[in-house]
Amino acid sequence: MTDILLPSKISEVESSLVSSEPQRRRPAPKRARPRPELPLDDEIQAWSRPVQPVEDLDSLARRYPRRKVSLSSERKPMEFYDTPERPKAFSMDSLEFFFLIAQYFREALPLRLILLMIACQKAGGQIRLTQEEMSTVLDVHRGKINEALGEVMSHGIVFKVRRGVYQFNPPYSYRVAEFIPGTELVEAEYRQVDQDKMLAKIRKDESLPQLVRFPSLEHMREAIEELRKKRAEERAARRLARAQRQEEGTAQ
Repeated sequence: MTDILLPSKISEVESSLVSSEPQRRRPAPKRARPRPELPLDDEIQAWSRPVQPVEDLDSLARRYPRRKVSLSSERKPMEFYDTPERPKAFSMDSLEFFFLIAQYFREALPLRLILLMIACQKAGGQIRLTQEEMSTVLDVHRGKINEALGEVMSHGIVFKVRRGVYQFNPPYSYRVAEFIPGTELVEAEYRQVDQDKMLAKIRKDESLPQLVRFPSLEHMREAIEELRKKRAEERAARRLARAQRQEEGTAQ
């Protein structure tokens, strides 16, 4: 015989099953929205259809192998010390050239002269300086300037165009462009001379020395090695002479 629950028993069972704390409604699970892929066959539709968020560039590149993927940042302005007369003045210089002349020239004046000419370049590598101006800037007698300038020119580093105007050999140092500030009467000017055009002009001029038309630093490298070899032999001879004197002193 089935037990019959009294109404009081039923209320007790219901109260035991129901918690006294308030029940929180659980949010329904969100359904993932389909993310349309970028159409590979229609570039025009690609601008109007949303695309899937990019997690990393590698996955994006794998999904669209025919497209070029790249990142760029805001370009910072170049910083150079300059003056109002020479704004943003800089040149392109060969590091190998600097490396070799620092070893080759044993005196400071040729190096100082080269640096001065680099600093005074115009667009296209022209240097408008007289020997008097060079001697004044470097505070050296003009005779010394003439001697150092002749040594620099003998290596094809610079050559004389006319009185007071010299030309830097483009593979060593070259100023591509310059900005000439304007005045109330003259408009500002931006001058640019591409290096390849200047090189072609120099190589066509058969009146120039061969080392100017076809510059090479190999002779400097060979001279540096010869000088080091000679100095090593001189040091070895001095050590041998010192050892012989010590032997003669002990024998006596």
